[in-house]
Amino acid sequence: MLIDTYGRVATDLRVSLTDRCNLRCTYCMPEEGLSWLAKPDLLTDDEIVRLIRIAVTLLGVTDVRFTGGEPLLRPGAVGIVARCAALSPRPRTSLTTNGIGLQRTATALRAAGLDRVNVSLDTLRPDVFKTLTRRDRLPDVLAGLAAARDAGLTPVKVNTVLMPGHNDDEAPDLLAWAVAEGYELRFIEQMPLDAQHGWQRDGMITAGDILASLRTRFTLTPETDDERGSAPAERWIVDGGPHRVGVIASVTRPFCGACDRTRLTADGQVRNCLFAREETDLRAALRSDASDEEIAALWRRAMWGKKAGSGLDDPAFLQPDRPMSAIGG
Repeated sequence: MLIDTYGRVATDLRVSLTDRCNLRCTYCMPEEGLSWLAKPDLLTDDEIVRLIRIAVTLLGVTDVRFTGGEPLLRPGAVGIVARCAALSPRPRTSLTTNGIGLQRTATALRAAGLDRVNVSLDTLRPDVFKTLTRRDRLPDVLAGLAAARDAGLTPVKVNTVLMPGHNDDEAPDLLAWAVAEGYELRFIEQMPLDAQHGWQRDGMITAGDILASLRTRFTLTPETDDERGSAPAERWIVDGGPHRVGVIASVTRPFCGACDRTRLTADGQVRNCLFAREETDLRAALRSDASDEEIAALWRRAMWGKKAGSGLDDPAFLQPDRPMSAIGG
């Protein structure tokens, strides 16, 4: 197992397929984009599948989520999903995407064995979408969401970050829309993972702010801790059910004590925490003909050293050098 010194066991693997993205969200990267990883530095499809197989068959991983960057920009994404879904034991599979490529790939992803998707969408207003993402692609995202739902990639979850002065008044409208469309909405506190290192705690929209806004229009009943388990989102039943809304409060309500995640970057680095400042290089081991057992041992050591928490509540907290687009969600 991937166990750490605090007794937590990582069973959820986040796999970044690429650091590239076709949006330029203001809280993630600058308008001109970033210097992308060179192709030789990226794991090949075979290398990604091998590492997932090691995680599933030797290390106890039961859930695999594909992330980016934008994972659907990787040409072999559907094939990687299919090979992952064919493993025994079969892991549960999901994908986090900005939704732009979903209309053309949702059916193929479902046929390949993908179980569900999370789609990032911060606003329903075209002008605000264009401001936040620096691209005029809202209709594509909405079409992608509908395609995912129609293909059976359910529950379709929508991830939303509220930004002061842009969409901080949209929480009730977004929830009403999600309920009407049959999507599960999850608000995520803005985290210090932007490439510009411009995040400020004082200016962020907190979980408390979000819930107060939602309660102006909806009755929210909290789920029990047993229902939450190790999930990052606290969830509330909306107006008696069956719909639910979640809030991932990584900054103000950290959930590190129940974390069950391990992360693999597109260039083959293991990260034992989203906010870790150290990585363990599995790509070098792969390309030096290490055995599966040797790679598994490296992975176990990487997770054994996981810290008790993210350190976000420490005044001396230092933001990771890599931004979210390079780490994977």
